[in-house]
Amino acid sequence: MMSKSPLVQTARLVRHGFQKRSASTLHSKASPAVLPEIQSEMPDCDYQPPQYTGLSYEKVLEIRQKHITPNIVPHFKKPLLIHSGHMQWLFDHEGRRYLDMFGGIVTVSVGHCHPKVNLALEQQINTLWHTTNIYMHPKLHEYAERLTAKFPGDLKTVCFVNSGSEANDLAMLIARMHTGNQDIITFRNAYHGMSPYTMGLTALSTWRFPLPGVSNGIQHVMNPDPYMGIWGGAACRDSPIQTDRKCECSQETGCLAGARYYEQLEEVFKYSLPRGRVAAMFAESIQGVGGTVQYPKGYIKKAAELVRANGGLFIADEVQTGFGRTGEHFWGFEGHDFIPDIVTMAKGIGNGFPLAAVVTTPKIAAALGQALHFNTYGGNPMASAVGISVLDVIEEEQLQKNSLEVGTYFLQSLAGLRDRFEMIGDVRGKGLMIGIELVSERATKTPLSAPHVSEIWETCKDMGVLFGRGGLNGNVLRIKPPMCITKSDVKFAVDTLASAMSEVLNRNQ
Repeated sequence: MMSKSPLVQTARLVRHGFQKRSASTLHSKASPAVLPEIQSEMPDCDYQPPQYTGLSYEKVLEIRQKHITPNIVPHFKKPLLIHSGHMQWLFDHEGRRYLDMFGGIVTVSVGHCHPKVNLALEQQINTLWHTTNIYMHPKLHEYAERLTAKFPGDLKTVCFVNSGSEANDLAMLIARMHTGNQDIITFRNAYHGMSPYTMGLTALSTWRFPLPGVSNGIQHVMNPDPYMGIWGGAACRDSPIQTDRKCECSQETGCLAGARYYEQLEEVFKYSLPRGRVAAMFAESIQGVGGTVQYPKGYIKKAAELVRANGGLFIADEVQTGFGRTGEHFWGFEGHDFIPDIVTMAKGIGNGFPLAAVVTTPKIAAALGQALHFNTYGGNPMASAVGISVLDVIEEEQLQKNSLEVGTYFLQSLAGLRDRFEMIGDVRGKGLMIGIELVSERATKTPLSAPHVSEIWETCKDMGVLFGRGGLNGNVLRIKPPMCITKSDVKFAVDTLASAMSEVLNRNQ
């Protein structure tokens, strides 16, 4: 597991963007005294965070241990106490600056505390906080019109909720009510939420509790993964960067891997569904929590045709891929060249404000008229005002275009790292939805051990870059930053990762 051209390691302190502090005060006791040299400087930031005056770090830890449920697990050995945010930057309680490459788990779409979004919220909270939907208020209606205008075809009816799990819950209900069928198909390795209802859709064992009835009516089918799956090759993904597997696909044959995975899906219809009937199939346009997994070209479109031919609806989960993040399109499903029947969305829709939605056709939405259905906070005035301002910023600042240009540069830069470091098994994604799969042996694709992944991840944090992690084995670095990042930010992040990997290799020789 050696780098082909390891960086020269020169121990020095990294400033973390500090202002008016001596080098000796830069790092906590839990951080290493010296860090590997980075080949580029952290980009400048003219924002000065306010001085932290809250609870002490030790008091926060004490409260967490005594009063916070154990499922709320912070990242890193010494958890960060984040105090302030500005665009692509986060600041901890001691003033250290970090480049945020995870965006609050793919949630901060236009930038932390974006001034236009802040202003929209401030104006709304000074006007009207809440009425719920027993009365009409203008912002919900304005937002509904603006949001549905972003969709193709007859996807023109929206129901607002508060989270991705709620949105997928509601989509399941609508599909079953509309079709009269009960079975729902999802992929193994998929994540669609953690409510008792959506936990059945989620097919990652680390996210499933041993509850009875969770998977009733849910079929988990083979995940069509061109890198880790049975089939796939170097021409199968819709990505600037392909796997290093050999590929027999051609323009004449189409994607052979996609065809084979499709045959496996057909087998489920033949043998596992009552009379082949189905209520719906769920799919993320690119799998998020599962490790930025992309499907073979053409697979999703063909799967949707099969689902509809057997009485079902196709539901596109855009919780992580929506709002321009994939670059070429506003919605991830557009990259698969089809129009789904229902679309769910959350996270980036509100830039961190609790907001989510389900969009479908008027005909399908009519199923909700069979009984009363109510969401107290869904589409409240504050959330609607924020949602409108997020759409404005994406358009005005051309963040979809930025995702394409900066994201492609990011992917190509990471592909260069893959050529240098054997521990990088795969680089994949589109726009600013990127994954790096770390392996202990490239030929076998054996996941890099958790301690070594953590070493890299923690070292990057200590040098000022925050990455996410995902995949069943936690060996995929997830890169989903605010869509306002620049090429200078990318260069710093890539150089930081290279330094961290070189350092870990040197430590473990």
